[in-house]
Amino acid sequence: MALTRCKELFGSDFEKLTKAKVLILGVGGVGSFALDCLYKSGIRDITIVDYDSYDTTNQNRQIGALGNEGKLKTKVLKELYPKITTINQKMDLAWVESFDFEPYDIVLDCADTTKVKVEVAKKCYKKLIMSLGSAKRYDFSKIEVSTIFKTHGDALARKIRNELKKAKFNKKFTVIFSTEEPKVKEKGSFVGVTGAFGLAICSEAIKKILS
Repeated sequence: MALTRCKELFGSDFEKLTKAKVLILGVGGVGSFALDCLYKSGIRDITIVDYDSYDTTNQNRQIGALGNEGKLKTKVLKELYPKITTINQKMDLAWVESFDFEPYDIVLDCADTTKVKVEVAKKCYKKLIMSLGSAKRYDFSKIEVSTIFKTHGDALARKIRNELKKAKFNKKFTVIFSTEEPKVKEKGSFVGVTGAFGLAICSEAIKKILS
């Protein structure tokens, strides 16, 4: 992949992208688009962590889902993006506690579990970009980038803020969130928003790397 247009855009800074080391936690509707964006921008040293298999319900929003029902996400994405490293692992509190985040320049949290997200923030907030609630919405223009304690209108963000406050944790880290009111109570989702979250996270990651 020549990536000529990226090289023209980033100029001498393109080398910084090729040397960056990125960790993506969760490669579903948000994380798979972040992966695609990073890979197509010249970043190859990417490690993805996920344990799930594709289901028919993933087809509306996840890269790699079409025609791959029952297959592990990590295996399919390794075939699509051969330079990446994959970890097929369920992310729970014990895993977060034991995992070494130190080697990575950027950590992208696209996981779903509140407690896991809180513990990840505690361990690596300085290099963290976190995805918050992207499901149940369809207006991408409501997506915002801020820090966790400046979020509003997002139930997941509120839960995380409350948990961090209980833990007396007040450090800032970057988050992507939406101010749009959820349109359904259950599991509705739209790739125009979940994918946009992933692309926004990729953009923020590249800005951090280049700075």
